[in-house]
Formats: sequence, structure tokens, C-alpha cells
Amino acid sequence: MLIVDESVDDPHAELWFAEPAGFTPLPLDALLAEPGTPHADALRTAAAPLLESAPSEQARQKLIALLASGQRMLGALREFGTVHCSVGLHRDDVQGPARGGAQPLLSLFTISWRGTAVAPRAATVARAAALSVDRSHVEYLELPTGPLTISEAVLCPAANSGVPQLPLLQIHAHLPHPDCKRLAVLTLSTTATARREEYRAILRQVVETVRFEKPLGADL
Repeated sequence: MLIVDESVDDPHAELWFAEPAGFTPLPLDALLAEPGTPHADALRTAAAPLLESAPSEQARQKLIALLASGQRMLGALREFGTVHCSVGLHRDDVQGPARGGAQPLLSLFTISWRGTAVAPRAATVARAAALSVDRSHVEYLELPTGPLTISEAVLCPAANSGVPQLPLLQIHAHLPHPDCKRLAVLTLSTTATARREEYRAILRQVVETVRFEKPLGADL
């Protein structure tokens, strides 16, 4: 079943795509709203019941700190040109039965814009592939939206970073815009490195739906 989101009619939209099942979009404008704006007021109203339900002041302060940490992460993503972000939650049916139950798999899906030197789209894709020296499984595709590459890399957190020492799998798709001045970068990130083939398939399904012009019938 295909559900058309109201954002399809956004007059400022520059890219259209179908979000895969199991992903919940994060409202970046609301979560990163400036104080005193309607979005900021709405966020405060939405968070109030959660904070009021905290069993103690210590728990309440911990929730506030977690929310602030999440906002800092989203703010950093936006600084790098991220315009869409969603959280994926899936069940690991492959590993689950052997462990006495299906395990949850978490992932993060983002779309970002990156400026590039003006060049034919095929040349931009080739350059993106050439710069992927630290990545593996670089794949070149020709789809209705144009040429693109899909590649992957595994990152390891620095020992003093304060985050869990788990390898992070990132699968990237680089799609040159028809104006030949920028790239749309679609990225799936997860610590479930053993499920790389499944996540690669998810990202490929997404890029097959990408359009740089509003799809016909999207307003039905």
C-alpha cells in the first residue's frame, strides 16, 4: 500500500522518493526550531507529558539531557546539508529464532545535499566513485532519475568518543541533480553490520523511486 504524504505538495521540494516500510521520519524543522517560534512552542507542548511522567527530578533531568543530545546530533546533520532524517526499526527474523526471539534492528536514513563542481552527471558520478577509496562494493547504476553510485563503508568510533564501541555500517547512494551543480546523498547507517545485504537492498529500493521532478499522479 502506497501512502502519499502531504509533503509531496511542498512548493520548495527538490526531490521526491518513497520512504521504505519500517521508517519513521523525524520533523527536523520542529525539533530544531528557534525559541519563541510556533514550532518550538509545539515541541515544548509535546514533550511536557513525557517530562511530567518522570518518577523523579533526576529522571526528568536525564530525559531533558537525552532530548538535548538528540537535538545536537540532528543539528550537526543539518549543518552537513541534511534535509531529511528518519529512524528505521525492523525485526531480525534471520538471527531472532536462534536467540529465542526476533531482535530489533535500528538504523538511520538521511538525505543530504552536497555542492559539486559543474560537470556532466556521469562525470560527477565517476568522481564520487573515485573518491570512495575507503569504501567497498562500489556499484554504478543507470536509473530513470539518472546515473548514480552505491557504496558502503564501516566506521569505528574513536576510543575516547564516549559512544559504544560498535562498528557502524554506512551505505551511501550518490545521485547528481539535473542542474549538474550538486549531489543528493542518501545514506543508511546501522550497527547491524551482519545485515549489510538487506540494508543495501533497502537503499537500492529507495533510489529507484527518487525523482527530481514531482511524479505524475502524486497529487491524487
